[in-house]
Amino acid sequence: MRASHVEFLVTNLERSRDFYVNVLGFVETSSDSDHVYLRGLEDRFHHCLVLTRSSVAAVGHMAYRVRRNEDLERLENLFSRRGLPVKRLKAGEVEEGQGPAIRAQDPLGFPVEFFKEMEEAEWMLRKFDQYRGGKLMRIDHFNVLVPDVPKASDWYTESLGFECSEYTETEGPEKSLWATWLRRKPTVHDIAIMRGVGPRLHHAGFVVGEKSDILNCADILASSGLVDAIERGPGRHGISNAFFLYIRDPDGHRVELYTGDYLTADPDWKPINWKLGDPQRQTFWGAPAPERWFNEASSVLSITDGSLVPTESPR
Repeated sequence: MRASHVEFLVTNLERSRDFYVNVLGFVETSSDSDHVYLRGLEDRFHHCLVLTRSSVAAVGHMAYRVRRNEDLERLENLFSRRGLPVKRLKAGEVEEGQGPAIRAQDPLGFPVEFFKEMEEAEWMLRKFDQYRGGKLMRIDHFNVLVPDVPKASDWYTESLGFECSEYTETEGPEKSLWATWLRRKPTVHDIAIMRGVGPRLHHAGFVVGEKSDILNCADILASSGLVDAIERGPGRHGISNAFFLYIRDPDGHRVELYTGDYLTADPDWKPINWKLGDPQRQTFWGAPAPERWFNEASSVLSITDGSLVPTESPR
């Protein structure tokens, strides 16, 4: 149905809690000695972000919600037929508030989780007196780096039923797919796939209500002595049309504040083609992204032994 939540492994849990709750404005649903479960102001369910105490900063998993419990069995069979690592998780076995799930290592190397049920949580949308920081509303998408974008795109569209909203291709006589924006919900994307050293998570994108919330968050970061956390923006993307701000958390995980994309509900939606050399695809106003925005990203974990998944460079 949609991107649901992401797990960030962090090296200082209290420092990360302070950053995400007091600076960015997430709501803390619950916590224990090793985890903090956070949700956005618009979320009706237990969490959209999990912070997990660890000796290394990485991504534990990315999760999608499915429509029916029987979809979990179908997905388990899909991964098993491909000979990929997959395991069933009982309700609450490794993640508080979540029902039965499957977790797998997909063909690209990413730890992905699928579930149907999650505990409901208090809806904070109209509790304006409790808004703080960046006023994060909900998760929107993942953005990943892979060495082979066509292979990754085929997996998501042919095996998982995602549809393309926009894509970037190289110019010249022999065009190749450079990046693609794929969706299950009727917005621009649930996952964006970009060419780069991978598998790595480039960022998780979270929706804010309006552009002014992004500007206010930038002011809060700067006045809190966290100006170095602002990596790129504020600005507007050509791709997706969204207004954005990219932030790095205390462990270097990248978070995008995101608002103002568009509806893709029509079944005859035609994907938008961008050329790699068009500077407005990145930033509609033409400003280039910093070099580290392309090169730095979060490593991901193996679901079998918890080690970091090795990466490959594009050929």
